[in-house]
Amino acid sequence: MRLFLADDQTKVRSALRLLLEQEPDFEIVGEAADATGLLQGVAEKEPDLVLLDWELPGLLLPQLLRLLQYERPSLTIIAMSSHPEVAHLALDAGANGFLSKSEAPAQVLAIIRSLI
Repeated sequence: MRLFLADDQTKVRSALRLLLEQEPDFEIVGEAADATGLLQGVAEKEPDLVLLDWELPGLLLPQLLRLLQYERPSLTIIAMSSHPEVAHLALDAGANGFLSKSEAPAQVLAIIRSLI
């Protein structure tokens, strides 16, 4: 599974990378700190799944989801936020799943695996 990490916080991306790189069937193919980097990275790296920060700078998440889904209809997108109350907004906007940034590592893996 080819994964792309999109979050403006370096610490979040690093923590996710550390966790996910331990899984033999996961490959981190790219990272981005803003919407422009995400769109370019997805076009170049062709990931299977994107972990996408709800508050990624550059575009509102609903617009970004529509662009990603148009460019890559088979792409699985998991929205992330430190505000779990926005889960329904992310899912309504078209995300395939939602991940609270406070989830335990085992739960992060379970959520990702449930969508692949």
